Amino acid sequence: MALFNLHKALQAAAVLVKTEPGDRMNYMRLLKLLYIADRESLRETGCPLTHDRFVAMDHGPVPSRLYNLIMGRDPESPDWSRFVVTEHFDVELVRDPGNAKLSAYEIETLQRVADERRSLNQWGVRDETHDFSEWKKNHVKGTAIDIPLRDILDAVGRGGDADTILEEAAKRNRLLGLLERADR
Repeated sequence: MALFNLHKALQAAAVLVKTEPGDRMNYMRLLKLLYIADRESLRETGCPLTHDRFVAMDHGPVPSRLYNLIMGRDPESPDWSRFVVTEHFDVELVRDPGNAKLSAYEIETLQRVADERRSLNQWGVRDETHDFSEWKKNHVKGTAIDIPLRDILDAVGRGGDADTILEEAAKRNRLLGLLERADR
């Protein structure tokens, strides 16, 4: 929907990881909570938090760049791993990236999503995402298929606004692209 921003996504992940003892969380749980927070933000504001691309995988919907960062498969993984390290099936926050890129609304949404699912382990959160219509519509066993933003907007009751939301996102992408090129 917009240009992915590593630092903002990292800060969003850190807010969630810090809700767990020892600043450590199962990475599937983290990915599901991030997806749910993006979905909630789309429902409430028409704009996601992480600006990631979403894919339907066997264990539910996943923000794909964040998944690749955790797995060490993204070109920006070295920057990510200065703050978050992956050990077996957990991620651990080893350095706080702060939260300056996040709005108060975004921090509150992330914390609310974590608080509402505090009693669920990674499998419980995964099972919740298996009920999402956008995942059911796009999932094919053994694959990672894009979940169109329009499908998420439909699922959260924003289908009537989808054209406007997508047009605004395209405008933001063009503007952010211009600003990014100007910074070089």
